[in-house]
Amino acid sequence: RMARGWHCLGPVTQFKDGKLHKVEAFGTQIVVWQTADGALNAIDNYCPHMGAALSEGRLEGDNIACPFHDWRWNGEGKCVEIPYSRRVPPGARVKKWPLQQRNKLLFIWHDPEDSLPGPEVDIPQIPGFDDEYTEWRDSVHRIKTNTRELIDNLVDIAHFFYLHGDRVAGMCRFFANRFENHTAWQIIEIGERTGSGYDPFQPGADINLIGDSRSESCYHGPAVLVSNVMHRIPMPSGEDDLVNSYIFLCQVPVTPDEFDLHILTSLQKRPDLSAEENFLRAEERCKWLTFGTLQDVHTWKTKTRIDNPILCDGDGPFHQLRRWYSQFFVDVADIQPEMVEKFERITDVSYSVPIWEKQQVARLAELEAAGETPIFKFKME
Repeated sequence: RMARGWHCLGPVTQFKDGKLHKVEAFGTQIVVWQTADGALNAIDNYCPHMGAALSEGRLEGDNIACPFHDWRWNGEGKCVEIPYSRRVPPGARVKKWPLQQRNKLLFIWHDPEDSLPGPEVDIPQIPGFDDEYTEWRDSVHRIKTNTRELIDNLVDIAHFFYLHGDRVAGMCRFFANRFENHTAWQIIEIGERTGSGYDPFQPGADINLIGDSRSESCYHGPAVLVSNVMHRIPMPSGEDDLVNSYIFLCQVPVTPDEFDLHILTSLQKRPDLSAEENFLRAEERCKWLTFGTLQDVHTWKTKTRIDNPILCDGDGPFHQLRRWYSQFFVDVADIQPEMVEKFERITDVSYSVPIWEKQQVARLAELEAAGETPIFKFKME
């Protein structure tokens, strides 16, 4: 079974080019296109007449003309014309897929029960995103495993040090999770906080008050992780570059054991920089942000699924997260209270951090001796 929820197909602009776009998802194929009024439509890709792929056809006005027999299909999934027939069979319909546009991204709704989404599960709009942030950089990867392997990262504090291995991962001072209804949060702070004007467990921190970095990440449903990542970059001038960025990690299942992962990155523009300077700054920072997830991609491609992991006291709340995640794979009538009730935990790092700091010193010495750069220790794919 594949999850009930919103799934991201990528930046809206790639679908607004007057062409037919084939999407492989949810064990089938879908065709997406734009109509003359700018609206986007998505319907099943296979014509129920003789099975041709509608994405191989052409647009006749706002309708798709099937390449096999020229049956015409509108955005509601209804056949509206058959040029060689006096009438259209009353049952000539295909599935219409609900779409939503947020933050210049296109989302599609999937539900095995074919219910329509309510506003309570909408993807949130980032305030000021359309004008204040750079265009999305989208890196897409097909991964042959179950989507749960990606979800586990939300509580996996130890892997930040051992897998990503950068200069600051061992300085994690705060790690917390909250699961409730259709959302699952992760809050991470690295380095010593420079201010005390916010509750570290709650999202919405002031970028000027953070330490080295802070990330506020939330799964909105089963397949859209929205991460607001704030970090300080020391500059030659002596002033820090305060980077406010977003990473969207969005998975679209192709089958129950294969999915496409979109790694989408964007930076808030600095008003004191020119358009070219903001572009170059985003190129550099977004490459760094994407690199960390590519390390995870390699692990997901090579690991196996463990349904009942043996955990230690330094691990995060894996079982509670998986219980939350399971709500999206059952009928709505079968959702249990423990899947959606509020759960909060601050992971105790008082034992782990001193260990990581000692290991970090040894690691950096090894890398320096080998002439390697810590942040790019692992090969990018």
